[in-house]
Amino acid sequence: MALNGGYTYREQIGPAQRGQRVLDYLSGRYAHSDSGTWQARLDLGEVTVNGLRASGGERLRPGQTVSWQRPPWQEEMVPLRFGLLHQDAELLAVAKPGGLPTLPGGGFLTHTLLHLVRQQFPEASPLHRLGRGTSGLVLFARTPASAASLSAAWREHQVGKRYLALGEGRAHQDEYDIRAAIGPVPHPRLGEVWAASPTGKPSHSRARVLERREVQTLFEVDIRTGRPHQIRIHLAWAGHPLVGDPLYGVGGLPLSELPGLPGDGGYWLHSHRLHFRHPGSGQTLELVAPPPPELERSEPG
Repeated sequence: MALNGGYTYREQIGPAQRGQRVLDYLSGRYAHSDSGTWQARLDLGEVTVNGLRASGGERLRPGQTVSWQRPPWQEEMVPLRFGLLHQDAELLAVAKPGGLPTLPGGGFLTHTLLHLVRQQFPEASPLHRLGRGTSGLVLFARTPASAASLSAAWREHQVGKRYLALGEGRAHQDEYDIRAAIGPVPHPRLGEVWAASPTGKPSHSRARVLERREVQTLFEVDIRTGRPHQIRIHLAWAGHPLVGDPLYGVGGLPLSELPGLPGDGGYWLHSHRLHFRHPGSGQTLELVAPPPPELERSEPG
C-alpha cells in the first residue's frame, strides 16, 4: 500500500512559551507522543526552529516558528469516494460516505473528503464538517465571496440542517424538543470530551419520529445550533443513543465501560437536507443526499 507524501506541521511560539525547551514544548503541545518519541524525532532532524535543526534543549522565544516534518506514512483505509450532488460557479454539494474523514487530522491527510474534492476542484473550501462516521451532505464554496456569504449565513442560523438518525429503543413521544447544554466533561482516555453538561453552551435540536422499529426508532432531526457531536449527545440525553455509537450512552455522557473515542464510527447518522439562499442568485436552494438503506423508511411517506 502506498505511503502519502508526509506533512510539515508548523506552530508559532507565543509569550506563554517563552523560555521553554523545545523538547518540553513538543511533549506538552502534542501529548500523543511521549518525550522519548519526540527526542528520537529531534535526533533524526525532523524538527526545526526558524528553519534550523533543533536538538531539543534550545530555549524558545515568542515569534519563533517550530516545524515538524512528519515523514510519509500509511493511512488507514477508508471509503475513497464521494458523490457530486450540486455544482455551479459558486458552490459544490457532495455526499460523503460514512467512515471518510472530512478534513485532515488524527492520522489522516490524503484519505479525506477535502483531498478527494480538491483533486477535481482545487479551489473548493469546506463550509462545515461532518464527523467521520456521519454520511451525507457537505457544502463547499468555490469563490471567496460565496465562502464569506455562506459562512455568515451559517453563523446567523440561516442555513436549515436536517439529519436522519437511528436511535436505540422505541420512542414514546412523536417529537422531542431537546435543549440540553453541551460542554466538556471528563473522559478516562482523553482527559475530556464534549457531552451533556449543565455548565455547557446552550444547544437546541428538534427530533421527530419517522418510523418505530422493533427495538429502534428512525428520527429526523433539525439542529438550531452546531455544537460538536450535537445529535449524538442530544438523542442519547433523550434516552435514544444512536445505534452503534461507541462513545455516548443514555444521558448524553460518555459510556463508563470501554469508552470509545470521538472519531470512532459505527453509529447511524446522515446529513440529509440543507436549505439556504444561494450566494449568487439569492434564490432558496434545497439540497438532498439520499440516505443509506439502514436509514430509509420501510414504507416511505
